[in-house]
Amino acid sequence: MPQDMPPVGGYEAVQYKRNIPARGFRAGYYLAGAGAIMAYGWYHLIVGLRERNELAREKMWGRIHLIPALQAEEDRDLVRRHLADQAREKALLGENIKVYHSDRYVRPTFAATPGSTTK
Repeated sequence: MPQDMPPVGGYEAVQYKRNIPARGFRAGYYLAGAGAIMAYGWYHLIVGLRERNELAREKMWGRIHLIPALQAEEDRDLVRRHLADQAREKALLGENIKVYHSDRYVRPTFAATPGSTTK
């Protein structure tokens, strides 16, 4: 009996690997998409920080420009209190007494003290 021999040109290759198609995109596309999302977020973060810094600068300069008006209001209140104190002193004592024995103006300190204290 003659021995079986392979066909001329050999047998077909045996497929031992799985031929499963890849699902989804390649990894580079996912990486590019994540990078684009992060770049968008960083852009908005930087824009927000610049906006916050600008608002803080505007607030600071607004307060700086309000200082003269606030100082004038405080001076008006101080003069009003001083004149009321002088009138009260004249009504009680009949004359104004110089406390500091000089003509130099000393800014008075008005402290609110309670009328009666209980313990």
